[in-house]
Parts: sequence; structure tokens; C-alpha cells
Amino acid sequence: MGNIVAKDRIIDEVLVSIFKNPHSYTGENIVEINCHGSVYIQQEIMQLFLENGCRNATAGEFTLRAFLNGKMDLSQAEAVADLIASDSQASHKIALQQMRGGFANEIKNLRQELLNFASLIELELDFAEEDVAFADRVQFTNLVHKITTTLKQLIDSFAVGNVLKNGIPVAIVGAPNVGKSTLLNALLNEERAIVSDIAGTTRDAIEDELNINGITFRFIDTAGIRETTDYVERIGIRKTYENVEKAQLVLFLIEAVSKKQEAKQLDELREKYPNKNILAIINKVDLLTSDEIQNLKLNIQNSILISSKEKTGIKKLKEELTKLANIGALSNNQTIVSNSRHFEALNNALTSIKEVQKGIENNISSDLFATDIRDALHYLGLISGEVTTEDLLGNIFANFCIGK
Repeated sequence: MGNIVAKDRIIDEVLVSIFKNPHSYTGENIVEINCHGSVYIQQEIMQLFLENGCRNATAGEFTLRAFLNGKMDLSQAEAVADLIASDSQASHKIALQQMRGGFANEIKNLRQELLNFASLIELELDFAEEDVAFADRVQFTNLVHKITTTLKQLIDSFAVGNVLKNGIPVAIVGAPNVGKSTLLNALLNEERAIVSDIAGTTRDAIEDELNINGITFRFIDTAGIRETTDYVERIGIRKTYENVEKAQLVLFLIEAVSKKQEAKQLDELREKYPNKNILAIINKVDLLTSDEIQNLKLNIQNSILISSKEKTGIKKLKEELTKLANIGALSNNQTIVSNSRHFEALNNALTSIKEVQKGIENNISSDLFATDIRDALHYLGLISGEVTTEDLLGNIFANFCIGK
């Protein structure tokens, strides 16, 4: 405890903490000052240090120094930015797992095993005239198979990781006036979209986010699907189908009192997108009798009955959305890839490993697939930071906040 003094003027009473290398965040000697939470005091202290030869840190400079000093690898450093930006329990868990080295350790172990065999292959090339084999081909085949399997699992996990990091896109689709905008407002619990009895009110997609049980969903209210001669409305309908293409989940709304035509649209949509998860939502059940509701359940199975206006059935819908979100890997603490740079590097590494696998299967000379081994090592090294360039580091750390 002590005072920060500028000439004879006391700026503040502060707590000064000293972190000695290599036990600090950056691995260097660091002094941390805790002052009172006044913006004026903070600015005065900063100005005092600048006047005495200090400079402001650049974006991500502390984490960059931690990486350069071996406190973390590059994938862990990137996870720091993801952790700061996380806005849901799911994205927070992915970033925290990566920052603690779960993904880093998998890549490190794969690369080290491949590097060991690569060294033996290179040794064979040095003694090519003697026709000596140092690398056991059976062991090498097993290793390549293991690496291929692991890379595929990591690449496949990106489908989950990317949507959990950025939010799961959910398209709200259906005919005009079935209550799509009212449903969006009910889910968000606010008047986000314009609601009107006039068909075709929504002509452009309206998007908003909602966190349900720790998972971020991005709901998109789309233009109603129908035959129309209105030019602007037709553009909106075309965008509806574009949003269905992009969405991971689709909520297809059917109006309870006029379900036949809309049920036909649902069948057509499922036929057009057979691999899309499309959930049938029957809206406006408040207009039906109990017997009519029972018949509706029998006629359209596996559907959720709601009233967006009365906000009944919304809780059940949210529960169903959580179930449909593919987060099994997250719940099982499996490694999940959420970084597009890592995804690209993994794909490139897999391409190189497949070429190595072909070479082994065709019993070709080691020198013909040695280049592919080096390429695979290069791409795995790009993830961990064992292979870096100034441009790569500049692009990564430019997205960090100042002071981290």
C-alpha cells in the first residue's frame, strides 16, 4: 500500500503488486497497480507513467509476450480472446477448455509422434544408397491411421464449435400471418418485430439473439412463404429460403385453424431440405377447443402446440430447442474446434496425411511422400505456433483488446 505522487500532489492511495518472472502472465517482471475506480484517477496515473518514459500497450501485447516467452502456445493465446468475447455458457466453456490446453495437447502429441517418424524417414533418405529402412512401416501405417482419425474428429467438431461460439441460427418460417413475428417477440419477451393482420408485413429478415440454458440462439424472423406478384415481397421470400439454407434449426409455423395448406408447405420444405432439422410449430391454439387440440396432436405428430399471443407453450419450445442443439461433445468434455484458422489448418494437414497414406498403401519410395509429411507437420505447427510469421501474429493479435 502506498501513494502515487505527481511532484507534490497525491493522485491516489494504491496497492502495488509485483510479479517476478517466470511466474507472471507474460513470463516477465510485471508491476500491477490497483487504484480506486475513478476514470479521472486512472487517466492521471496513466499520464504520469507516459510522462516518465512508459508507453501504452498495443492490442494483445501482454498475451503476445506470454506466447513468445513460452507461457502458452498460439491456440491457447487465441482462446484468451475467445474467452473475453464469450457471451454464453457454451462459448465460455469451449474457450476455457482451449485456453487450459486441451486442444493444444492433442495437436502437440500428434505432431510429436509424426515428427519422430518423419526423422526416421529423413534418415532413410540420407542413406538411400545403402537401401536401409529405419522406420517400421507397420507402426507408421498405424500412426497415420490414428492421425487421420483424430484430424477427422477435430474437423467434424467445428460444425458444433462454430455455431456454439457464434450462436445457433434458427429460421422462423411459414405462410404469411401464421404468427412468426409474434413468436419472435414472445421468445425475446419484447416487441422486436412489427405485428400486423396484413399479410406480407415482414419483407426482410429480422434477427435477434437469445440465451437459453447457456446456449446462444440467433432467431431469424423471415418473410411469409406464398405466391405473390409483389416484387419486393418476392425478394423477401427468396431471402427466406436463403436463411433456411444457413440455419441449423428451422421452426415451421402452422396456423391451427387453417393447417391443411401449411402442412403441405411443411412437407415440401422437408422434401427440399431432407438433412435439415425442421420442427413443426402449431400456433394460435388458443382459438381451438380442447377436442380440436387433441385431434391436432393426432393429425400432426411430433409437433409443438403454442399460442404466441398468449405465450403458452413457449417454455416447452425453448426446452426442445436446447435438446436439438448438438452439444453432446461439449457435455462430454470432448475437444471442440471453434476457430476457423484452426479448421483450415486441420483440413490442410488431413489432405497431406491422406497423400502419405496413399504412398504407404502403394508401397512407394519414402522420398516421394516425405514432402507430404513435412507439409502435415507445417500445418499442425501453424495451429500451435511452432510455425509463425509476422503477418500471422499481426492478424491474430490485432483483434485483441488493449491491455490483454
